[in-house]
Amino acid sequence: MLDLVIFDADGVLFDSTESNIAYYNAIFRMIGEPSLNPDEERACIFMSAPQVFALRAAGDPVRVARMREAARPLDSTPFFELFRPFPELRAFLLDLKRTYRVGLATNRSATIPAIIDFLGLAGIFDAVASARDPVRPKPAPDIVELCLTRSGVTADRAVYVGDSETDRIAAEAAGAHFIGLGERAPHFHQIASLAELPEKLRELAGR
Repeated sequence: MLDLVIFDADGVLFDSTESNIAYYNAIFRMIGEPSLNPDEERACIFMSAPQVFALRAAGDPVRVARMREAARPLDSTPFFELFRPFPELRAFLLDLKRTYRVGLATNRSATIPAIIDFLGLAGIFDAVASARDPVRPKPAPDIVELCLTRSGVTADRAVYVGDSETDRIAAEAAGAHFIGLGERAPHFHQIASLAELPEKLRELAGR
């Protein structure tokens, strides 16, 4: 039986590729850094901001400090306009809540409350955990484990829906089931879009 469905945010509930690239490039322009390269563009979809800064700085703590200082006062909400959420996302999640509890576990940090409001998802999630909590970001299992603790559901009765290898590693280390969404998350349990999730959940629960 499954009691809880935990979602990643970026790449699952919404496509944030354009938004994330624009956000980090804005920060880098402020401090004279070049724009994201193709590898960084792919990484910024699933990494937390500190991880992206560390990737760019290549071990230089002074550069990391400059990036963090530039990011601190930057208003991230204009970049939300570049999100492409799953169609009728609130209705989809409300329908899912007829059967399961719903959680959110993401490497996003300070922006997550504003994103929940922006997407019209206030009151949807039974538990939320993110990199704004005092835990390690994914691929460490901490964020998934914290979401489980806050929901009061054991790992064996929960499934994490993610779109990256990072998500799979975190879910499995936490002891939760995993469903991979899209080509970046190949897995025995895989779906091409959220529209396929209800059927996949029934299949997984039946096993």
